Amino acid sequence: MFDSLTKKLSSLFKNLTGQGKLSEANVREAAAQVRLALLEADVNLQVAEDFVSRVQERALGAEVLSSITPGHQFIKIVHDQLKETLGGKREALRFASQPPTVIMVCGLQGSGKTTTCAKLGAYLKRSGKRVILVAADIYRPAAVEQLEILSQQAGCGFYKSDSHDVADICAGAVAAGVRKLADAVILDTAGRLHIDQEMMQELVGTKAAAKPHEILLVLDSMTGQDAAKVAAEFNSKLGLTGAILTKLDSDARGGAALSVRAISGTPIKFVGVGEKIEALEEFHPERMASRILGMGDIVTLVEKAQAVFDQEQARKLEERARKNRLTLEDFAEQMRQVRKMGSLTELAGMIPGMPKAAQTEIDEKNLTRMEAIINSMTPQERRNPQIFNGSRRLRVARGSGTSVQEVNQLLRQFEAAQKLMRMMGKKRGARLPMPFGM
Repeated sequence: MFDSLTKKLSSLFKNLTGQGKLSEANVREAAAQVRLALLEADVNLQVAEDFVSRVQERALGAEVLSSITPGHQFIKIVHDQLKETLGGKREALRFASQPPTVIMVCGLQGSGKTTTCAKLGAYLKRSGKRVILVAADIYRPAAVEQLEILSQQAGCGFYKSDSHDVADICAGAVAAGVRKLADAVILDTAGRLHIDQEMMQELVGTKAAAKPHEILLVLDSMTGQDAAKVAAEFNSKLGLTGAILTKLDSDARGGAALSVRAISGTPIKFVGVGEKIEALEEFHPERMASRILGMGDIVTLVEKAQAVFDQEQARKLEERARKNRLTLEDFAEQMRQVRKMGSLTELAGMIPGMPKAAQTEIDEKNLTRMEAIINSMTPQERRNPQIFNGSRRLRVARGSGTSVQEVNQLLRQFEAAQKLMRMMGKKRGARLPMPFGM
């Protein structure tokens, strides 16, 4: 996420913090480098100019130049300006006082709109809401079938109609939502390869018929500052209430995220960070600013863990750990839970102070190999790893498609995790690390 921009800014800040004092000359030089980094990240020119102007104005103030830590002060100014450019504060979904809340989702083809509808449905479902996904894209081949499959994966209801009038389909879906006591109805409208008058008129008609409480535009973050232009067009015709950026887990340079709010005035409400149905995050400007600057995002990491790890299961695991009864089955279960949180590289990037080099060295396939090894063991071996001898290790290695050395490495990791748990368990009131051994 924003790897190139993060690398350039981190390098600049490293040089600044190494200086005992800042002068007007090196503040201006640093600001120029920030401008260059933003432009290379495909941030809109005017947005980049305004950003640097505000940073430079504040950085040339007496409190920075006379500070005993001027480099850190400059970093804080850039962080605060990033936060402001990204929207300032979190803007959550607006729910209707009388359900169902109608959410109209629009966007160009290829932006990931249909998948995002399912992800949004799964997000609402996790908070206990009854959701219906509506197939309102009658043009793209297999769009209806795709949404029906995704609705099953998300655990949401599904609505389709034989009508060829999109406005009628959406109005009927809202009426069905009322009858079925749904909390939210998500309209997956049709996308186009480009913005045209016919597309906009259909969306305007759909808006009039369905009376949505939220109109969300799905944008491909890899399109850079062009995403901001698309948002401005849609906003002028529909009055958008928010945007969702997709593919932020890719090599997106940051132009879309940093330009959308400034150019269109549309707040970013969610970001897509992966292909899985759970890979949709709330957008928090302050947290995103920290991630761009390589400062991590521990709050989002904790929220991901809380969403995945069952508290009762964690309590039982902690109790077994304190009694030294952990097994390789527990080890495997913890690995599966970690994988639900997202890619290891993404999770590592949320840890404050985690070196970039360490993040790139993470082997995403390592958990798969470890799980295969454990699955190749007998129940007795998983519960009593001390019974392993040479022949057992060889059998497990062959069964999992790995080597004896990798089996030995896993057993050593598990033994080390057991020791750590025993040590933590002896400390009164200490919380055990979750997940263990990771």
